[in-house]
Amino acid sequence: MIYFKSRFMVLLSTSICCVPAMASNDLYGPLRSYAQSPMQVVSHTNILRSGHSLPSDFVEAYGSGTVASVWAHTDEYALDYYHNQIELGSKWQINSRWQLELNYRWVFAADNHLDGLTKSFHKFFGIGQNGRDKVDRDRFYISMPQYDVLEDDFEGQTLANNLSTYLQYQVFQNEHHGLSIGGSLYLNDVAHGTFQGSNFEQGFQINYSYLSDAHAFYSMVGMTFRSDDRALLDLPYRQNTIAVASACGYALEDNHHLMFEYHWYQGSTEGPAEFADASNELVLGYRYLMENSALEFLAVENARNMDNSTDIAFTIGYRYIFSSS
Repeated sequence: MIYFKSRFMVLLSTSICCVPAMASNDLYGPLRSYAQSPMQVVSHTNILRSGHSLPSDFVEAYGSGTVASVWAHTDEYALDYYHNQIELGSKWQINSRWQLELNYRWVFAADNHLDGLTKSFHKFFGIGQNGRDKVDRDRFYISMPQYDVLEDDFEGQTLANNLSTYLQYQVFQNEHHGLSIGGSLYLNDVAHGTFQGSNFEQGFQINYSYLSDAHAFYSMVGMTFRSDDRALLDLPYRQNTIAVASACGYALEDNHHLMFEYHWYQGSTEGPAEFADASNELVLGYRYLMENSALEFLAVENARNMDNSTDIAFTIGYRYIFSSS
């Protein structure tokens, strides 16, 4: 399944990037997409941002909902569950140089019925089920014998509950090129349940974007810093990890934009072996622009390493820009 879908998304992204291509009046930048891999979604992970700033004194408020299905089986572990995400936030362009953002995310386990959709997709295209048809549907199951982890029936529990801030400085900007740097503080606190715990993490990233007529290119390289040495379910944490992401987009019309993104995240744990490897996510999205706001629909698909990332995720988001003055 993954090779078929990844190849389809890569071909589509190539067609997007090769047309005479994001409209320069699109102030929203890349898609609002957080990492959906099992370890990255519950920790601080750098996100792709525009290298350009908003106009001075402008504010963007946003909110989104995500449903995701995790399926991964190796000799070391088995993962089969759903996670869902609610995200709310706002960023304020204080002046031409400084931007401040506040963000809240809640990640929780709940039945979103993606198993049926995934199995139907496999069956329709004649793709193997990779063991999905040999277990019960809609499970919440994690087994890692090497780390004495066996969790099941954790539906309804919180996986992550975090508040973060991001402060950005505009290094350079003109009509086409934008370069900015930013730092973030991240606090996660799950008060009770299987995933109980708290952690404080920090991030730093460099953003570059290029805008020209109907097309745009965005890129980011960043790093996360952690003081804890244990992660979700007491797995051994890497204290520093790197993230790299890029995107290209095309404005079909003034109101209709397509975007393709590639995200690479260094493995955030030192084990199991598959989780120590990088996770790769392909993001395909559509944005509909209105007078002062935008709707986004996007799909997140794993690539390359199939056993440390989310099988599939879907997000719908709303973004609103206004002048605080």
